[in-house]
Order: sequence, then C-alpha cells, then structure tokens
Amino acid sequence: MQKTINGSVFRKMIMAGASLLEQNKKLVDALNVFPVPDGDTGTNMFLTIKSASSEVNNCINNSMDSLCEAYAKGALRGARGNSGVITSQILKGLTSVLGQHQEITTKIFAKAIQEGANIAYKAVTKPKEGTILTVIRTMAEAAGEAAKKHQDFEEFMEIVLDKGEEILQKTPEMLPVLKKAGVVDAGGRGLIVLFTGYYKALCGDETLTFNFDDAKPVQSVDDVIADINNLADIEFGYCTEFMIIHMLKKTTEADIDKLREKLMDIGDSVLCIGDLSLVKVHVHTNEPNRALGYALGLGEIWNIKIENMREQNRELKKNMKKVEELKPLGMVSVAPGEGLANLFTDLTVDQIIAGGQTMNPSAADIANAVSKVPAEAVFVFPNNKNIILAAEQAKALAEKPIYVVPTKNVPEGISASLAFNPEVSPEENLEAMTAALESVKAGSVTYAVRATHVDGFDLSVGEIIGLDDKAILAKGSDVQTTTENLIEKLVDEESVNITLFYGEDINEEDAEKLRASLEEKYPNCEVTAIYGGQPVYYYIVSVE
Repeated sequence: MQKTINGSVFRKMIMAGASLLEQNKKLVDALNVFPVPDGDTGTNMFLTIKSASSEVNNCINNSMDSLCEAYAKGALRGARGNSGVITSQILKGLTSVLGQHQEITTKIFAKAIQEGANIAYKAVTKPKEGTILTVIRTMAEAAGEAAKKHQDFEEFMEIVLDKGEEILQKTPEMLPVLKKAGVVDAGGRGLIVLFTGYYKALCGDETLTFNFDDAKPVQSVDDVIADINNLADIEFGYCTEFMIIHMLKKTTEADIDKLREKLMDIGDSVLCIGDLSLVKVHVHTNEPNRALGYALGLGEIWNIKIENMREQNRELKKNMKKVEELKPLGMVSVAPGEGLANLFTDLTVDQIIAGGQTMNPSAADIANAVSKVPAEAVFVFPNNKNIILAAEQAKALAEKPIYVVPTKNVPEGISASLAFNPEVSPEENLEAMTAALESVKAGSVTYAVRATHVDGFDLSVGEIIGLDDKAILAKGSDVQTTTENLIEKLVDEESVNITLFYGEDINEEDAEKLRASLEEKYPNCEVTAIYGGQPVYYYIVSVE
C-alpha cells in the first residue's frame, strides 16, 4: 500500500507518463476530428511532455520543489498546439501544489489536480466542454471525493482514471462534431494516457522505458562548471570537485548512493557518478571539508579542485556589458514551406519559424525566434489556429513584449504583415493588422486519411478534400477539380484577387494550368500562382 509519494516516486511517474504517451501518440493523433494527414494532438502532447520530462531528466536531485519546477518549466517551453498548451497549464497547476510538499498524500494530490484544472480553464478564452478541459475537471472532482475515503494511491488513482474514462466516453454527446466523426476527444484521451502512466509507476510497473533521442546527455562535471555563474544570488559558495579511487574493500555500490544523499544534504548541483573503480564527484557547498570527509570513507580522493564561486560571480558581474541597438518593432512568422518563408522574408518579416500544419512549433521555439529579432517589441503571426495558444504562451518566456496577431492561416499572416507600419505604435499596428484579417478568405486542399462522415460528406481514404478553417467544403477524386470547387465556395461578387500557393507535391505546370482555368472562370479576378513548398497541402488558397 502506497500512502505517500516522494520525489523519487514522482520522478518515476513523470517518466512513465511520458513513455506511455510516446507509445500511444499515433493512436491519439488518429482521434482528430478532421480526417486530414496533419492531425497531431497526440504528437503535440507527447512533444510537450517530452520537453517537460527531459527537463526533469536533467534535474540533479529528487526534492519535490526542484522536480516540480523542472516539470512545469519544461512543459511551458515545449508546449505545442492547443492540446500541448492546455496540458502545460494542467501541469503548472499540478506542480504548484505538489512543489510545496516533500511527501504527497492523496489529499494533496487531489488538491493539485484541482489546481491543474483551474489554471487550464483560465488559460482558454472560451472554454468548451467535451474537450480535455472537461476530462481534467471531472478527474479533479473525482480526486477530491476519492481522497476523503482512500489513503492508498493505487485505489485513489483507479477511481480518478475510471471517472476520467467515463466522461471521456461521453464527450461525443457534448460536441456534435465528435459524434459525427465517431471519436472521443483526442486531448482527453492523451490526458488519460498520461495519468495512466503515472498510475503504472505507482503500481510498480517498471517495464515502461523512455528514450530521449535528442535530450541532453547526462551532465559531466565540466558541463556543470560551465553553468555555475548566472548572476543569481549564490547560496552555496564553493564549487567542489574530485575523484574517488582505490576504493576500500568494504565499499559497495550502495555506499556511492549514500554519499550522493549526504552531499545533497550539504549543498546542491550534486553529481556523484561512477562505480567501484572510479567515482566522479561535484557539489556546490559551503562545507567542502565535509564533502571530502564523506568521500574518504569510501576510498582515496584525487584531483581535488575547489573554486570560490562568489568571487567568480563578482568578476563576471564586473565584466558584464550589454550593448544592443534595437529598432522599435519587429515581426516573426510561422511558415510551413520554403516558398512561403521566402515570401514572408520579402515582406520584411525578421524571423521565420519553420512549421505549421505538419509540425506546430513550441512556445520555446517562438520565444527563441523573438529573441533573435533586434527590436524592442515583436509581432508574431502563428498562421495556424493550433499555434495561437503556444504563441500566447511564449509571452511568459520572452524578455521583450510580444504582440500575437491571431492569424489562423498563411493568407491571414500575409495580410497582417502587409498592414505593418513601423512608424506607428504597437497598439495601432495590432489594431490595423487584426482588421486586415477580415479582408481575406482562406482555404486549403489535402486528402482524407480515414473514412468518415463529416460536414455532410461521406469520405473515403485518399479522397481529395477542400476546407476552410471551420469545415470541409468540397471533395473529389482529383486535385484541380476539388480546388476549383473549393474556390467556388469562397469567391463572391466583391472578390478581386485569387492566390494559389502550391505545395511541394504540385509542379509548376499543373499550378499554371489551374491558374489559367480560374482566370477564365473568374474574369473579374486577378489570379496568381506562387510556389509555397508546403507539405501535405496541395494548395493553400487566398481570396480577397
């Protein structure tokens, strides 16, 4: 019976949750309502959790406050897509409560889940029931009731998961679009998978593994030394490092673990790695003599180095100079293809983030791009409705003001960038850019990845579909006919421009053929075909 969770157990829960989500991300992707090939809820949630888990993986102690800070920070930096952003907010609330305790009971965990639900709801401007929000709220309510009767975490988590699964199965009744597609909410399923991973770890199921293919390797002593000065107040003043060699006969592997625990009691940034042939030690402490004394109980100490970090910090502060000339305003845009990236660059956008429909950039990706713009404030064009929340999340990571223009597609992003005026205030620009979005209609053409019935259409796998940001408007057996049918739904009497951004799977000859056909069909419109280079989508269409 497990009545409490400590840092060691919580670390295992985090890794198990990430592992199970990795194993099931494609299944969660398949639950996306629209049967398009860029359905990526599971992938976005996994990449968010992977970032969070990687941060925990690099945490050098098992104190709950450190683990929770790392988990929340990693989730914030890695948040991708609406599902990933909401998940990061759930974890923010969860860890804000757990991080205040070193031993977690079911009552504390229930309070933490409730705070996760509260913060997640606040993060969404217009919360919609039948989504991941409904699932986390219901799980929080169930956790509160279960904690009153159950101190054992296995029993507690079983109840929470059962209630979560129960409400998940009801999401199609709350959102007609889910019922039409015959699926439950993808984000809700991803959340259940994550918490199931937690549960498996609590049950002692250690068969789940998680490989960080692009995570930082285990830190070496040199890596830690490179990071010691960050101009923060230094609690432990002496960077102490040494090696232990020629172990005493009585020394065991368990003694190395005990040494690590003793070092954590007298400092931080602890590294104690190796085996009975050699152990490398690094610790920041105010008592290097005690660290050396502990080590002598295992063997001989060698290659000792002790540095005064406070003095290093003083010198670093003395030499710190930051000189940078900044323009008042800059722009950052997400672009899903090479041609579109070049187009935004021609429109004086400062930084381009590769991604979009097939790969949502994270909040950290957006913040990093903003940091590279030599401007006092930066406008961000997400160009995808599933990236807008991540762009908003980036505000918390950036060191300069970010103004998010809520562009849902590339044509809106182009329209917004054309409205940019470097001579007026950020507020005036934001108003003008937002107004410019109203003048453009956008659509896209791709193919169905599964058979379904949605928006009045019976679709089969591989069928060509044309859609706007709200619904599927056309279908057909070939790209050109479907694109023409889509444009027919977008054009009205006031339309004067039709622009075709053709993707990497369309050659110039076919794009020109479609352009000529549309020019003949709509003599009052100027029709242009431009190479966009985007994957998955044959055409992105703009009508103005």
